[in-house]
Amino acid sequence: MTTRTLTCATTAGLTRAVRALAREHALDPAVRGRLVLSAAEAAGAALRAGRETVLEWTYDPDEGVLTVVLRTPPGETGPVAAADLPMAADAVTGEEVVWHLPASPPPPGSAAPGADAGENAGQDARQDAGHDFDEAALAAEELRAVVAAADALTAEHRRLKDELAETNSGVLALYVQLDERDEQLRTAHGQTLRELEDALRPPPIKADGLELAVHYEPAGTDAPTGGDLYDWFVLPDGTVHITIVDALGHGVTSTRSALNVTHAVRTLALEGHRLQSIVGRTDEILRPFDRSVMATVLLARIDPATGELWLANGSHPPALLLRRDGTARYLEARGRGIGFPLPGSETPLTERLAPGDLLLLYTDGLTESRRDPIEGEKRLIEAAHKHLQSPTEEVPGAIAEDMHTVILHPDDTLALAVRFVGQ
Repeated sequence: MTTRTLTCATTAGLTRAVRALAREHALDPAVRGRLVLSAAEAAGAALRAGRETVLEWTYDPDEGVLTVVLRTPPGETGPVAAADLPMAADAVTGEEVVWHLPASPPPPGSAAPGADAGENAGQDARQDAGHDFDEAALAAEELRAVVAAADALTAEHRRLKDELAETNSGVLALYVQLDERDEQLRTAHGQTLRELEDALRPPPIKADGLELAVHYEPAGTDAPTGGDLYDWFVLPDGTVHITIVDALGHGVTSTRSALNVTHAVRTLALEGHRLQSIVGRTDEILRPFDRSVMATVLLARIDPATGELWLANGSHPPALLLRRDGTARYLEARGRGIGFPLPGSETPLTERLAPGDLLLLYTDGLTESRRDPIEGEKRLIEAAHKHLQSPTEEVPGAIAEDMHTVILHPDDTLALAVRFVGQ
């Protein structure tokens, strides 16, 4: 293992020397070109200042490694970073730049540049090398190698870009399929729940003297069932009973709670319990089975023959009465809902309807869509006035549409209209 040195005073001499030793050790042309450029860049500051640079190289035949060391006078290397050179250096100090490169041994009998370690600094590097070579041809070979490598990288980049585009297209198609499948599942799920909801709602009733209509709107289309439910039926004495329930929560769980409440109320009403006792008795019945049930309840009894009205409330929004002459007021009945402290109703509120009067029963999703129930109650009176003369079957839906022009708080909504027409 022999160490050789060469002193260079010009950039041209240095690049010729590096190119010659790289050729001697059969470095790849692209590697050779990078090494030549790196040496010129590392020694550039010293050579431009007229200072000499020492090139030293050692070949280790056991490891097959060529070590190239470039030495400059102290303080003349300039701000060289190992990773910034065209051929990244293995080490950079204040005076040395070192590269370790896999290489082949020089051919037997070759006269490597700088074979005589005592060469003078001012000698031409071509003469120092002891032999002649076509530097222009080597430089062109290096350029072709670099261009070929760049072309190969460009082709690889293009191939990877095409593969990525194809992959992205496939992923996008998969997302589209998954989204379509998800939409199909949501639609099927919603359809099933809507059918279930329709099956749970009571059938229309006929009562001479009354016109009834209802509108239900879920908080979201993906879950068309909720805790807002109603029930209506004709009692044995001919009066019509109406129950409005708003159970806490959304979805199927709240629907179950609302169903439990309506079934218990219907049973108690048909058994002949007084209207003001039904809310409290319903709480007593349900509490042992499900202590988590919380629901507001509004109960109405109407005599279709006389228009007499009775209301019992359990923490529910008040009913709205619109007279035929356009006057309107809320019918405030007192009471606490199912699952509330001290549940039950006080003495029922009584009123008498006149022909053409409209009674509106609803859940808070109708008046609290803008998060202000007081403002919502004012708007409800305005909407009800607007549709007072509309056919009864159109009134609940039309009022809900007017109330939901702006929705800041989506919630299940139920609106039920009763018009007394007399017999």
